[in-house]
Amino acid sequence: MQETDGQIYEKDKKSYMPVFARYPIVLDHGDGVYVYDTHDKKYIDYLGGIAVNVLGHNYPALVDAIAEQARKMIHCSNLYYTEAQADAAEKLANLSGLDEAKVFFGNSGAEANEGAIKLARKYSTAKDKDKIQIIVANMSFHGRTFATLAATGQPHYHEGFGPLPAGFDYVDYGDIDALEKMMSDKTCAVMLETIQGEGGVHVPPEDYLQKVRALCDKYDASLILDEIQCGMGRTGTLFAYEQYGIKPNITTLAKGLAGGVPIGAFIADGKCAAAFHAGDHGSTFGGNPLACAAANVVLDTVSRPEFLENVKAVGGYLKSKLESLKEKYPALIKEVRGKGLILGAEIARPGRDIVNECLKEGAIINCTVNTVLRFVPPLITTNEHVDEIMAVLEKALIKFA
Repeated sequence: MQETDGQIYEKDKKSYMPVFARYPIVLDHGDGVYVYDTHDKKYIDYLGGIAVNVLGHNYPALVDAIAEQARKMIHCSNLYYTEAQADAAEKLANLSGLDEAKVFFGNSGAEANEGAIKLARKYSTAKDKDKIQIIVANMSFHGRTFATLAATGQPHYHEGFGPLPAGFDYVDYGDIDALEKMMSDKTCAVMLETIQGEGGVHVPPEDYLQKVRALCDKYDASLILDEIQCGMGRTGTLFAYEQYGIKPNITTLAKGLAGGVPIGAFIADGKCAAAFHAGDHGSTFGGNPLACAAANVVLDTVSRPEFLENVKAVGGYLKSKLESLKEKYPALIKEVRGKGLILGAEIARPGRDIVNECLKEGAIINCTVNTVLRFVPPLITTNEHVDEIMAVLEKALIKFA
């Protein structure tokens, strides 16, 4: 017999650690850009699992690939080769544009960033044991492991977990002068999100990343670009850094890489990658055949030029609609930011009430840093879906305007 929502809530409250501020619905299944709860109520999903479900829900080619691979082999040790992993690594290395690129697969964004930090340290300390400084940005988010917490420039995430690993320094995102003052020959790496996601959807000033690249070259520091949220086609190019005319030494991916199957990856140019040798890093589950089979479908689909052009077009349409709402409700909406289908609308009040109103009306959006409504829908969304979500959003905004 199907459990009631109340029974599921109570079971969760009794047995699951209370680390999530959950919304009072139980999701049951999805199709395309829609999800359905246990009462078969339909919701348009403009959160997409927090930028994960890039091909939406129940995407046939993805489902088929997962099922086919599950029938063959779900997991084997990384002591052996698998075709699915070799294919996924080759695709990522080639698509990244990095020189002589090499790939490592983990299971999450935090693992990808942890591995990137380890590689950068190994590379720099081989030249100078004191070359350990990693400069990160305020309002960044890089994960919840100890090292990635230390790299996250939002102090409230650090509370109660000290002491965190040393060697991380913080500057304001976009402030090239502050970065230059902090860098020296002891700088190991500069680690940035190409577009900040959790910190409120902040896009860098137009020439900022080019100047960061130049400073890293000057001080022989690695440039690490975290594309866990803004990568995988979300900005209209497969990697967001392509839009800024630069290449990092190391970049990280997760979230959308396998369309919902857990996976993470970091990609390094040949120079940095050569610092790792057998035994320096590893993962039991990372890059397993099931996750890589899913990643191959996503990579083949999202990297198509016509797919990426559609992301740019629909993203532009969504941004224009948000800008129109800003003009209509200037006292409520302060700024619209982002590229492609990673967009944020900063509002003049806490956003959770607006998120709740949208949920009641059958639309899933998100609020980050308390006052930024964030839109990271499946990349298969259309202009018609944008019109649908905007109608619900405006209905919610009217109550607080």
